[in-house]
Amino acid sequence: MSVATKLQSPVCETRSILGPGGNRARVSEDPKRKGEALKKPQRTTTTMTRKLVPEVPQSVVRNNGSVDSSCSSDSSSSGSSAKTFSSKKTVRRKGFRPAKIVPDGVEAAAPLPRVLGPPKRCDWITPNSDPIYTSFHDEEWGVPVHEDNKLFELLVFSQALAELTWPAILNKGDIFRKLFDNFDPSSVAQFNEKKLLSLKVNGSLVLSEPKLRAIVENAKQMLKVQQEFGSFSNYCWAFVNHKPIRNGFRYARQVPVKSPKADLISKDMMQRGFRCVGPTVIYSFMQVAGIVNDHLLACFRDGECNLNVKKDLKPKTEEPERLIDALEKKTNLSI
Repeated sequence: MSVATKLQSPVCETRSILGPGGNRARVSEDPKRKGEALKKPQRTTTTMTRKLVPEVPQSVVRNNGSVDSSCSSDSSSSGSSAKTFSSKKTVRRKGFRPAKIVPDGVEAAAPLPRVLGPPKRCDWITPNSDPIYTSFHDEEWGVPVHEDNKLFELLVFSQALAELTWPAILNKGDIFRKLFDNFDPSSVAQFNEKKLLSLKVNGSLVLSEPKLRAIVENAKQMLKVQQEFGSFSNYCWAFVNHKPIRNGFRYARQVPVKSPKADLISKDMMQRGFRCVGPTVIYSFMQVAGIVNDHLLACFRDGECNLNVKKDLKPKTEEPERLIDALEKKTNLSI
């Protein structure tokens, strides 16, 4: 066969067909034509894309840790599977914000401490209140008192509320204690007219003259109560069976100025000869002496006053019965 005959042999050309991965040329598997097919430029979209975007080595993928969620059509058609790595710092998810992951060996930042504001107090204590009045509310008001001299002092202060306010009384507390001999009822009961008129501050009586006379008279009656009930404390606490009354009000407007129990105590004390002891005065006395707890539920002192109540306080029946008998005797005498 001549050389011309060999050159005229038919040559198989490639045909473009539509495949799953786009228009690409299928190269004949004939090893003789393999070289010719490689020499011809492939102008299909896939070939141009491969030339423009070089293949990323697997090592770079592992080091960088950035794996796209969607695989290319070439990798899907060839059946190759992409591995997902969890070493990246930010995971991107479609529809979600990037979730930050703390790398190993790095401690997470500790949460900021919560800044606590001032304690919640009863509504009548405001930031503009006198500091001595605020301290009185936080430390004394509503705390159960069982000492006679202290109860006498609180009774005098409750009577003085008709002429002075709590801040004014508290600011003069030391003066009151000095003038009334530390509120010793046995000493105050001996005040004569001259001593009574000398109870002055800056040239003026610390209280009105009728109020001072009532205080001296109440001191005398307290000595009688001590002889009958053993102490003024037993007398006062017997009306509530030696257990403080907790009203548990939520709002200041719910706190009354008097109560049926205050009416009962007021009537009994007036029958015994006490003066200036109306229901309003007695209810203020019950509040400050802790016989009734009128701290609001939101106030931090409400629970603390309950904890200050002695655990061994058990209902006592002797004093109430003794008090009832005394009340009945006075009632029969008055009839």
